[in-house]
Amino acid sequence: MLNQYQTPLLDTLQACTERPHAPFYTPGHKRGAGISPKLAHAFGKQVFRTDLPELTELDNLFAPNGVIQQAQQLAAEAFGASNTWFLVNGSTCGIEAAILATCNTGDKIILPRNVHSSAISGLILSGAIPIFIHPEYDPILDIAYSITPQAVATTLQQHPDAKAVIMVYPTYNGICGDVNAIAQITHKYHIPLLVDEAHGAHFAFHPQLPISALAAGADLTVQSIHKTLGAMTQASMLHLQGNRIDINRVNKALQLVQSTSPSYLLLASLDAARQQMAINGQELMSHTLQLADEARKGISEITGLSVLNLSPISENIERGFVALDKTRLTVTLSGLGFTGFSAEEILDEQLGVTAEFSSLHTLTFIISLGNTQADIAKLIQGFTTLAKMNPLLPGGEVAKTPLLWNDCVIVGNPLHISPREAFFANTQTLPIQETMGYICAENICPYPPGIPLLMPGEVITQAAIDYLQQVIAMGGFISGCEDASLGTLKVVKI
Repeated sequence: MLNQYQTPLLDTLQACTERPHAPFYTPGHKRGAGISPKLAHAFGKQVFRTDLPELTELDNLFAPNGVIQQAQQLAAEAFGASNTWFLVNGSTCGIEAAILATCNTGDKIILPRNVHSSAISGLILSGAIPIFIHPEYDPILDIAYSITPQAVATTLQQHPDAKAVIMVYPTYNGICGDVNAIAQITHKYHIPLLVDEAHGAHFAFHPQLPISALAAGADLTVQSIHKTLGAMTQASMLHLQGNRIDINRVNKALQLVQSTSPSYLLLASLDAARQQMAINGQELMSHTLQLADEARKGISEITGLSVLNLSPISENIERGFVALDKTRLTVTLSGLGFTGFSAEEILDEQLGVTAEFSSLHTLTFIISLGNTQADIAKLIQGFTTLAKMNPLLPGGEVAKTPLLWNDCVIVGNPLHISPREAFFANTQTLPIQETMGYICAENICPYPPGIPLLMPGEVITQAAIDYLQQVIAMGGFISGCEDASLGTLKVVKI
């Protein structure tokens, strides 16, 4: 058993920072000496002294045999993996690498339609052909759940030549599907289960949290350590167990999608975040869960508000909702007459409370080890004040018959061409109302719900156009397309 009190990478970085020498290597600011005075004033000079390249003592991210290797081995043990890789390009590069490591051009991969846009990037890079499963869905809240074991079993029967299955666990709202059952079904076909666990890095450290994907039988999982734990933004990990995935393929894939100039600030933050959780994780998560329970109770007592909970009924289990991350609060505002968009703006600009994510009906908040009792008090007070306000502000009244994401995505309808073909095809830009029936050439991701509504290779429908315009009208925004105002869309040229 390894000594989890150690932080080999962080300690060596500190030693290199303190060693007096004349630096004739990158970066150009030379340990902060040449940094902009304005930047030094804003952040202090010490952080720039630590911004070092791959010096001999600091090991090499792509061929580690020193302190990076030691730090990754410690992380593998702490998170329950056989192998762990540190990621400096976020979970995005981990998802891309997972697809590249398991699929060749033309190979089928089974995945939910509510995947993150990084999975679509992985399809484009690999040339894999997606076989989409529709996640179960809550039409009242316009929230996607997980894919179900039965849906995976049916899809694998139809496509037994698939090379891998991907699932999202948990969703942005903290909803967890049945990883264990899906892993067992997937493994009957001798293929791996890949899990986008970007929002579940904390699961391994407390029994009251949902089971971690690795403990439930996943072969590969990607976690954003920065999202729910103490690493710096963009710092993530890829974990592997078993022998269904070639380690060498993972290494080669990561060399394609990771920077050759990794930030040691990010790498050291992964080392420190692992040590923090390995030593004090259960205590930190107990406190976090306590704060989340206080927030859930306080908000639920406000008339007109409700908080998403797991109902202990078989219907929810069958629908892909077997557990809920209680540190994730999804608050429904329909009873107050507010949209999530207008409520988010008021809470942020007037009441000093900033949500993670807004949708037509809900606001979602992440409660983590960094939150305090004062934060929770401010959150409850913010909602108490909001409940007394007049909702009939611009964009504040909830549409009576809004379009739903579930009704607009293309499901059960095969892509006209592969995402890779569409991405590299000749394109043209058209006014949005003239694009119906054309093949989309962009990855169009509305917020809400932060899931691609259209991706390269899909045929554009009028329902999709109407939904995107509704998101803009209600105060949401669109990412992934060149024209964020949505006046035009890029399509494959006929």
